[in-house]
Amino acid sequence: MVKNDQKLKKIMTIITVITTVLLVCFIFYGLKIGFFESNDVLVKQIKQYGLWGPLFFMIIQIVQVIFPVIPGGASCLAGVLAFGPVEGFIYNYVGLCLGSMVSFYLSRRYGMPLIKKMFEQKSIEKYLKYVQSKRFETIFFWGILLPGAPDDLLCYIAGISGISFKKFLGIILLCKPFTLLIYSCFMEYFLL
Repeated sequence: MVKNDQKLKKIMTIITVITTVLLVCFIFYGLKIGFFESNDVLVKQIKQYGLWGPLFFMIIQIVQVIFPVIPGGASCLAGVLAFGPVEGFIYNYVGLCLGSMVSFYLSRRYGMPLIKKMFEQKSIEKYLKYVQSKRFETIFFWGILLPGAPDDLLCYIAGISGISFKKFLGIILLCKPFTLLIYSCFMEYFLL
């Protein structure tokens, strides 16, 4: 059992590294060919696929929350680059909220064994100590609200905490827009 856990962690680490490298390569390639010089060009390329472009992107966002192999901030920025600040915000929001709900459900159903297979023990322990206290809801709120926090891990930890699904969903739906707004504004005003 321990060997399987270590093997799964190695596989997840390898997938994370490969995905990050591919994402960085895509960004450099896009910069080289002028893909990101005009938001209109990028949007035009994706919109050639009609409904499939946004749908595919939202599926990526759902999956990256459930299996956190793509850095969340990077995929949010990619959404804004691809669709612009308004559509990117909407597609990011829908995908990330759905992914967060699935993560919560999986954690609630499969518990700590699943979390241990998905995340580093050190990261788990940092937030696990708050699960039995009232402070977890506050930490969860701020973790979802502020950019850069390990919100994927927090969604899984929330699944094994005493927080109700209703309260979990309320925090996700209320706080996610703030983080995404920061990413969207950052892209719109500083990089585009």
